[in-house]
Amino acid sequence: MSTTLQNDLLIKAAFSQQTERPPVWMMRQAGRFMKEYWDIKNKYSFLEMCKTPEIAADVTMLPVDLLGIDAAILFSDILVTAEAMGGDLSFEQGVGPRFSNPVRSVKDAEDLSTNCLDKLQYVADAIKVIQQRLDSRIPLIGFAGAPFTILSYLVEGGSSKDFKLTKLMLNNQPELAHMILQKIADVTVEYLNMQIAAGVNAIQLFDSWALALSWNDYRDFSHYYNKQIIAKLNRKDIPVISFCKGSSVFAPMMVEAQPDVVSIDWNADLKNIKQSLPQGIAVQGNLDPFVLYADKPVIKKKIIELFERMRGENGFIFNLGHGIMPDIPFDNVKYAIEVVKDFSYYFAIY
Repeated sequence: MSTTLQNDLLIKAAFSQQTERPPVWMMRQAGRFMKEYWDIKNKYSFLEMCKTPEIAADVTMLPVDLLGIDAAILFSDILVTAEAMGGDLSFEQGVGPRFSNPVRSVKDAEDLSTNCLDKLQYVADAIKVIQQRLDSRIPLIGFAGAPFTILSYLVEGGSSKDFKLTKLMLNNQPELAHMILQKIADVTVEYLNMQIAAGVNAIQLFDSWALALSWNDYRDFSHYYNKQIIAKLNRKDIPVISFCKGSSVFAPMMVEAQPDVVSIDWNADLKNIKQSLPQGIAVQGNLDPFVLYADKPVIKKKIIELFERMRGENGFIFNLGHGIMPDIPFDNVKYAIEVVKDFSYYFAIY
């Protein structure tokens, strides 16, 4: 974006520049832990919320207005690309996403469309509405699901605990898996470049289920495609954040895809990871989201411990190791953000 942001902490930190404090945003920050989210959700289905630009903008703005975070993230879902490609997607209360037409054969894979960007136009429209409302206050993060994660939903027909069908395909029919993954990757490149053209200030690639994979399978069925996507983004001045559950294991490989930021889960020591990565790669994370259930003095202590550990490190974005759970108290989330902002002097250079 050519517009100058009033608060560009996230962009600076993502590009490993010095900041007076770490920027803070949280995955799933515009979600079910907020009463105001439910006020909207009780009137519309989840997909209606995603597909109606004004409503998507309303939800995106909730944490901006109520929490005072340093970056907004587009309200949408990682599975909108799979739906646009031909997946019959629905969301069931208490069950999650379902595809009534899972992709399990060559014929199913051939039926997946890659010429489907027009079906995602509502996302570009939402970005424009959100940016009008943000009025250059803070950056807007766009995102997409990474191919392996999207594949797993398409093959399983929804969420899965063990990814049995997906792994069977990787092992027994690797050519079929690669055919589907390539299609998803091609759509994802177009989709993210559309978001960039519509005006997002940063991009995050979510590989939510990468932790299901062995090292070699991650390399062949996930990293290979993530690298391809990142290489094809129109990323001038747009930082790219790479997130996966399992990043504490896969970070050394993730950086080979050349993101600007690697988002780290809570299983690793953030400073150790940061110092093991090439110069100029920022890190994001990595508070255990379960800390936010705890008493406020504990929340404060854990955040300060992380800040002390990261003191003096440029290229640090404060976030959770994964998303906010729906029943975390809103007040605790708000308090955590206040703690981050109050302790700015931890990073000040005098």
